[in-house]
Amino acid sequence: MRLFSFLSVLLVVGTAAAQTITSPAGQLAVTFQTVTRPAATPGQPPAELQPSPQGQLVYRVTFQGKELVEPSALRLELKDQPPLGAAVRIANASTSTIDETYRLPHGKTSTARNQCQVLRLELEETAAPSRKFIVEARAYNDAIAFRYLVPAQPALSEFVLTRETTEFRIAKDPITYALVLPNYRSMYESEFLKLPASAFSNQGGVKSSSLIGLPLLMEVPGVAWAAITEADMRGNAAMYLENPSGSWAGHYFESRLAPQVEDPTVAVRATLPHNSPWRIIMAGAEPGRLVESTVITNLNPPPAITDISWIHPGKASWDWWNGSQGRDGKSAFTTETMKYYVDFSAQSGFPYMLVDAGWSSLDNITKINGRVDVPELVKYAAPKNVKIWIWLHYRGVVKQMEEAFSIYEKWGVAGMKIDFIERDDQAGIDFYYKVAECAARHHLMVDFHGSTKPTGMERTWPNVMGYEAVLGMEQSKAGARDNPDNHVTLPFTRMLTGLMDYTPGGFENATKAGFVPRGRAPMVMGTRAHHLAMYAIFDAPVQMVADSPATYLGQPSFEFIKSVPAAWDESKVLAGLPGEFIVMARRHGNEWFLGAMTNWTQREIEIPLSFLPAGSFNAVTYADAPDAATSPKNVSIGNQSVDRARTLKLLLAPGGGYAARLAPAKP
Repeated sequence: MRLFSFLSVLLVVGTAAAQTITSPAGQLAVTFQTVTRPAATPGQPPAELQPSPQGQLVYRVTFQGKELVEPSALRLELKDQPPLGAAVRIANASTSTIDETYRLPHGKTSTARNQCQVLRLELEETAAPSRKFIVEARAYNDAIAFRYLVPAQPALSEFVLTRETTEFRIAKDPITYALVLPNYRSMYESEFLKLPASAFSNQGGVKSSSLIGLPLLMEVPGVAWAAITEADMRGNAAMYLENPSGSWAGHYFESRLAPQVEDPTVAVRATLPHNSPWRIIMAGAEPGRLVESTVITNLNPPPAITDISWIHPGKASWDWWNGSQGRDGKSAFTTETMKYYVDFSAQSGFPYMLVDAGWSSLDNITKINGRVDVPELVKYAAPKNVKIWIWLHYRGVVKQMEEAFSIYEKWGVAGMKIDFIERDDQAGIDFYYKVAECAARHHLMVDFHGSTKPTGMERTWPNVMGYEAVLGMEQSKAGARDNPDNHVTLPFTRMLTGLMDYTPGGFENATKAGFVPRGRAPMVMGTRAHHLAMYAIFDAPVQMVADSPATYLGQPSFEFIKSVPAAWDESKVLAGLPGEFIVMARRHGNEWFLGAMTNWTQREIEIPLSFLPAGSFNAVTYADAPDAATSPKNVSIGNQSVDRARTLKLLLAPGGGYAARLAPAKP
């Protein structure tokens, strides 16, 4: 329901004054102004920036009255032209208000509120070629966002962007949790490194640089927890960050756009008018407040489709992770093995089964290779109320998108997991939108793997059900990179951007000392309760149940996986620190689900249940058994009556966890 939409409250014409908007609750503020820097005196530090009616456009952010982002430049570099933003004046400034609620069919909440103050700045250069552009900014209670808009104008016959050098000059030298990537053609599958921002500009006393993928989480001591990311990517290239200072004193970042694969000298080529994605600085007193934010979907357009009756969240059985183990325990990628997984989904109440790579060739995704007959499997699954997802390679989708999607619709396929995209330049981003639109026309859901991070397009295209872009459980098949330290970092980092297909469900639980990587029947590090908790913590509307059906047979703790939803009405972070531990509560209807995970440190955590509504609840709990530190598969299952006045005491083993289902007590 829209309450207010862009209600103008202020218009300033030809102003030289700083322009500020403040979040509805008053704790976040962003200020824009033009500045100059006086000439430096030899032997002295650079002179301070000075406000000026014309000059470089900068912005500044404060949180609870403290500086979070120091004055930072806003610049676009266009081909064969001077930088846009370096010598401008504010010609007009107007403010307005947005306050609306909207529905989300899946994700961390079913109802989101888009409430903010808006500032629109019209800027023009003070010298030839007298180009014009606009900066639109929004102040939310948990974030600041802004974007560039370049209108059609005589001084610009085309828009060819070579670089965007938006600055993020963070106050102090924040501790970052940074996703360092090798280049612009990765799949975002790496650790988030905990390092001061200055570490990314000067290593070993030598000027150096690192390419950092989004989101970038930061703890700015004494000020706030903050994160940098982006939203609404239509027609654009993905943003990365780099600390360009080369100095041990440098603690700021600049944007770097993924260059076009076909022409690396260009980032974005477009007709005018054109707007950039939203540049977002999330902020909160605690890191959990960032996890709860809906700012990324707020900043995306409303749904492009009206009929979403065919879009359903749910859990899926999956053959690939465990080695396609069949009824006899042997690995066989065949139609009969896939029917075994369909039967498992039906018996468990899961709506989906995913057939992974191998049923078609990489280049021809419409021709069945004879190993798995997808149409036969769809027919077999239908009377069991199970629908089939299929794996596809990016290369084949590029070649056969319309033809293939039409065929899959006729087969009755529910959705597609599209893998190995490995690009988010302008053409790569365009691929995501083309897939979402074409898939929607054919009533197909989509899960992107080997992908970029999400940026909120699931609001516009609700048939987009997931992204990988995560160092996920598949890593356990080959090495030790996926572990409890990683698990308790992801909710505060990667998951800030949205849907995250980590693929949980490992029941071959191992201690750090007992873990051995293997491709068939893989082990996972962390206790059984730790891995149950992932289903209440990690956001994935189509959530995998990755182990073999036989692994779950006769396991009482499997009841939690069967009962936990894949989409939520409400989500709360009750406690936690990145890389240390997390406790989350999620509501689905009138039931609540709790999940807690710790790193390799044993913990005792007290959790008040004050988030519950009035009344009594029956809690079925899944806790680390007393011997879980050495026997990580062991779970203590309990049943107790609780209410909002109670406090739960969680005892977490090293690599341990806790999960619970809280349902209203029957009269």
